[in-house]
Order: sequence, then structure tokens, then C-alpha cells
Amino acid sequence: MSPYPEDLERWREASRIAARARELGLRLTVPGASRREVADAIEASIRDAGAQPAFPANLSRNDEAAHYTPDPDDSLTFVVGDLVKVDVGAHLDGAISDTADTIEVGGGHRHENLIRAAREGLRAGIAAVRPGVRVDDISRAIAGAIRARGLKPMENLTGHSIERYLLHAGKSIPNVPGMSDDTLEEGEVIAIEPFATNGVGMIENGVFGNIVRFRSDPGTRDPALSALFARFRTLPFTLRWVSSDEERAALGRARRRLQTYPVFVERGRGLVAQAEHTVLVGPAGADVLSAGP
Repeated sequence: MSPYPEDLERWREASRIAARARELGLRLTVPGASRREVADAIEASIRDAGAQPAFPANLSRNDEAAHYTPDPDDSLTFVVGDLVKVDVGAHLDGAISDTADTIEVGGGHRHENLIRAAREGLRAGIAAVRPGVRVDDISRAIAGAIRARGLKPMENLTGHSIERYLLHAGKSIPNVPGMSDDTLEEGEVIAIEPFATNGVGMIENGVFGNIVRFRSDPGTRDPALSALFARFRTLPFTLRWVSSDEERAALGRARRRLQTYPVFVERGRGLVAQAEHTVLVGPAGADVLSAGP
């Protein structure tokens, strides 16, 4: 029996769609652009391509490391010098791709070292991937590349294995060594996502990031809630995607069934850059599914 997902081509297509959406988001993140409109455009491009967002488009700025998506009334616009993480997910029937990159708004070079550190950490981690490799070896490669630029890898953020309808499955891929005893197996799908910072190298919880997910199936007693679960399963979603008063009221009744996501902020308020790809563990090494154009 093959160790690869039976619907591997769906994973590849979801990754191609996510990569195109990521690149669109990077192009749209310019001075004066509305964060709400950029997120909507990213997600619309995924739907137009025949997939669904695997989670709301994350557009976290500066010391925000992850988990910010605009709320329905967000009026913030990007300004020159913002360091923006464009983190995008797409899925086809639960086959998920997760990918990210970082851009300095306005095209300056103040944050070039941070952006390069995250990208080089990603390349180093991918180069270490092969069947049987210790996750710790990948983490050591990521941390070494980031530290070589005089910066710190984020110690309490990790990459992760991905399974059908499970964005964060059983294994974590830390960005520093000494935190995992796992090994990778041929056929696994993983996300490698280094975060580089000029801060202290740790995140803490900030304000609510407008992202929630169902912890479990709510059953059929509440039809509106049941319909929402049929749409999102246990994947993250946002109130921007919930348009009717009936559905919003149902979510209000179901707070105990929902996991909420706070924005992750750098503990020392340092700036944060991120880079991420979805990777298939192939027989000879990494098959980068979300490389894109």
C-alpha cells in the first residue's frame, strides 16, 4: 500500500492554488491598501479557482507574528514600512496547503535582513527533509540559517504535519532544536514555517484575531450550527464568512464549542518575518508543493 495520500493530485492542486493566492496577496499589499480588501481578494481567488480557504487569510503586521485576519468592519490600511506576513491556506475536499511569505510595504530595504532570514531558514529546513530524518535535524538547520543573519528563530512557533481536514495534525516542526523526538516518514505532508525576529524569540497571546474553529461536531439539534459545521468542519474560519443573522446568532450560542485564536505577538515587541511551504516527504527528499511560479 502506498504511503502517499490517495488524493495526492488534489493536494498538489490545492498547493498551486494557495501559491497563486499568496503571490496575489503580496502584490496587493501596498501603501494605502485596505487590509480587509486584500484578505477578501486572496480568499476570492481561492474560491474562483475551485477550492476553499483552509483558514482566513492572515495579514499580520510588524510585531504580530500570526493569526490576524480582518474583522467585517476593519478599516486599517497598510503604510510604508509595514512588515506584513501573508499567510494563505487552500483546500480541496480537505486536502490542505499552507504557505506564507513576508513583504515590506512600499518596497524599501529596512527589513530585508529579517525577510531573508525567514526565507533562508525555510530553504535550509526543506533541504534537510527526507524519509527517516529526525525533525530535530530540520529544526537545527532552520535555526542555524536564521542565527547566521544575527537574528532569532521563534522558539514557541512551529511548523506541523497536515492531514485531510486537519491543518495541525500530529507532528510539530519546531524552529529550534531540542524540542522533538519525531522522525519523518515517506508520504507525509508537512508545513515548514520559520519565523525570524529581532526581538526575544518568543511569542505571547495578544488580542482576539477574528478567527475561530469548531472543536467538534455540534450535532444536528441546531440546524444553523449544523450547516456551519458542514461548511467548515474543524478548519478555522472568520465572521467575515458568516453573513446571515441566523448563523451569527448560532455562533453566539455555541461559544463553548468554538476555539478562538488570539493574535500571536512577539514578546519583546520585535519585528517578525515568516516564510512557509507545504512539503511532501518524497523518497529522495522534499517535494515542495507550494513553490508556485
